[in-house]
Order: sequence, then structure tokens, then C-alpha cells
Amino acid sequence: MLGPLTKAGCAAAVALGAVGAAHAEDGLGAGDFLVRGRLLAVVPQESGHDDQLGGKISVGNAVVPEVDFTYYFTDYIAAELIAATTRHSVKDKNSSIGNLDLGHVWLLPPTLTVQVHPLGRSRFDPYIGAGINYTIFYGQGGTQDIAGQKAKVNYDNDFGYAFQAGFNYQIDDSWFFNLDVKKLYVSTTASVVLDGVGEATRANVDLDPWLIGVGLGYRF
Repeated sequence: MLGPLTKAGCAAAVALGAVGAAHAEDGLGAGDFLVRGRLLAVVPQESGHDDQLGGKISVGNAVVPEVDFTYYFTDYIAAELIAATTRHSVKDKNSSIGNLDLGHVWLLPPTLTVQVHPLGRSRFDPYIGAGINYTIFYGQGGTQDIAGQKAKVNYDNDFGYAFQAGFNYQIDDSWFFNLDVKKLYVSTTASVVLDGVGEATRANVDLDPWLIGVGLGYRF
């Protein structure tokens, strides 16, 4: 028969084990794979000008769905890859021949970041990160009539870098709410090409968009 002290010790051990098991379910950590779906606002902070026509390049905002993947190497270090594509209108404002509508372009900026999660396994999981992106421009459309000539715009793909901050908040064992803000540094050269004439003008453009995302993640 167990004595009172032995019974108390067993009860304490069971209680501590239960607390440890419960804690193990809290937060994200080593070996976890998180898949998220977010609604993403892409807000370019463009700078750049058209050296030949004297205008300023303007790129419109966009809101799109986005999918991203995060793997936790340790309780404190993770890597995230995002995949989203956005459609933007492009204008050349106040050029020597007026405001020019340069149609639209699609951007695909896959971005890989390494994150630091200072609280480790925690229901509230803030993080900061940094990494690289490679912005692909495609689907240029909306050929315009410029100075009596049909024109289209080509864009050069390029590498850039990224910084981010955000947090996950655990809803239950598998689901997490997420808010994330990224700053991308993206540059391109835009070339206006006239049918039958060739290149009419080139503009170096820094897009440098903010990416603001909110959504839900599921832990595997």
C-alpha cells in the first residue's frame, strides 16, 4: 500500500506531466510545417522617371490571395516561402506628351525569408525576418497608341531583397491566425517599344512595394 507521501508524489508527477504535455501543444516549434492562406495587399512605393519623355512612372496597388509555407528548423528559427501574383496598371505621368497609360503588367515575386521567433514555442508568436526575392514580370497588356504609334511595354526581371515582421496567434492545436508585413526592394527597367519603330524610351523604376497580409495557417 502506498503511503501518503508516495501518493502525493505520484499525483504531483502526473500533474507535472500533464502540464508538460499541454505546453508541448502550445505554439510552433522545431519540425512544424505551417501552410497559410492570406489576403495580400501589394502597395508599390515606386520611384523612377522616363529620361527621354520626362515623365514619372506610376504603378497601381493590388489585393490578391496568397499562399505561403513556413518550416521551423528549431523553436526559434524558421524559413518562409511565399507565392502570389499581382496585376498592376502602369502610367507615365506628366511626360512631354502628356499622361500616358502604359497598360498593365503581372508581377510574380517569390520571396524566401529566414525568420527569428524570439519567444520560441508560444501561443503568441512574433517574428522578424529577412531574405531575397526574384521578381518576374509577365503578361504585359493594354497596348496603347502613343504619338500615333502602337506601343507596348517590356520589363526586365531582377533580384531584390526583403524584410518582414509579423506574428502568429494559436487558435487551437492546428490553426493559427497571422498578420505579416513585408518590405520588398524591387527594381526593373521598363522599355516602351513602338510598332515599326523600335524602342522609344526606357525608364529605371524602383517599385519597393509593401506587402501586407492577413490570414490563417494550418500546422502539419
